[in-house]
Amino acid sequence: MGTDLRRTLICGVVLLSVSLSLKAQKFSLSTDILDYACLGTLNVDVSYAVARHWSLTAGARYNPFTFRKGDVLKQFQMRQQSYAVGARFWPWHIWSGWWFAGKLRWQEYNQGGIISRRTSEGDRFGAGLYAGYTHMLAPHLNIEFGLGLWAGADKYKTYSCQTCGLTIEQGRRAFVLPDDIMISIAYVF
Repeated sequence: MGTDLRRTLICGVVLLSVSLSLKAQKFSLSTDILDYACLGTLNVDVSYAVARHWSLTAGARYNPFTFRKGDVLKQFQMRQQSYAVGARFWPWHIWSGWWFAGKLRWQEYNQGGIISRRTSEGDRFGAGLYAGYTHMLAPHLNIEFGLGLWAGADKYKTYSCQTCGLTIEQGRRAFVLPDDIMISIAYVF
């Protein structure tokens, strides 16, 4: 956890230093409503406009919740911490219209009990491609729709149940997963 705390502090210092030199309509803070529907996953994305058609993004997701804990047959979770950095290209104008993006993402996860009693945990690292549309609701408020795919490497362990700890599979594998299926609310500074 010491390494994670250092990463979080470094990200915070970078974001603070960027925010101190902000100008009008250069900065965006958003949250994905659909992530909250994914068993309460907390999330935030920050973006900074570097040119008329380009913005840089950084985001984090966090879900520490386990549901029905203690009931071996009914316990389920989709715990994770995930960090991403990337860039968006806006063909028309920044903060409005269509956009295309690329991101690098790292995720630590523990999920299971939803469809079967099996639980998987591990670390994923990969890159993704995304597309979406941003609609301006007001001068400083936007709604964003988007989706994407990410692919990379997954170092994992699979257990037969959430509490027994019996390992049935482990290793490394490649993956391709849907990512950022979003309906986000964004505030533009």
